Amino acid sequence: MEIRKKRLIITIDGPAGSGKSTTARRVAEQLGYLYLDSGALYRAVTLAALRRGADFGNPDELASIARECEIGLVFASTGLKVYLQGEEVSEEIRLPEVAGAIGPVAANPGVRQALLSQQRRLGENGGIVAEGRDMGSVVFPEAEVKVFLVASIEERARRRRMELAAKGIEVDLEELIRTIAKRDRDDSGREISPLCKPEDALELDTTSLTIAEQVEWIVRAARQRGAGA
Repeated sequence: MEIRKKRLIITIDGPAGSGKSTTARRVAEQLGYLYLDSGALYRAVTLAALRRGADFGNPDELASIARECEIGLVFASTGLKVYLQGEEVSEEIRLPEVAGAIGPVAANPGVRQALLSQQRRLGENGGIVAEGRDMGSVVFPEAEVKVFLVASIEERARRRRMELAAKGIEVDLEELIRTIAKRDRDDSGREISPLCKPEDALELDTTSLTIAEQVEWIVRAARQRGAGA
């Protein structure tokens, strides 16, 4: 029997450096779907807080900054472009200092609430690939396809180091391992929307997989559930 083609909501969650961003973007391209990088939103808020010299121990201040931020996502052929108050900050939000400071922002209930409705609006009509840490568990709990990516911390640090090196940013590998390990603890241990694998998610270990293999695996899973343009 022929499966009726549908525009699904596909979520791809996992810890930092597990391959979510590149994989999700390419899955979206293959299916003709919208790509939502939720991490870019939280990184943009973190960058705004750093620029303002905010007190990261003050949750009300961080929530206020999130509500005031004007964040724009533009999906270009060269990749996702992120704008903060009209300024492109696609490179700045990937810097180590942002990654090292994002924990209190991502764990802040006020910040998450400020960004939640924006994310859900994007998925109202389906046809979206959303990646982050709570896409399948909190933002889109009714998603038809949920994928949870994992990889060793050493491999994740190596990938992030290569990504930064390609942009001319040199970072010590051991420093990255420590940063990612701390991020894992922060993400998994926070009370609000902790990083966790949804019960109905498909787990994929990407440690030894290429991006193409990851994309093929997820697209195949989506097609099996009737994904179409």
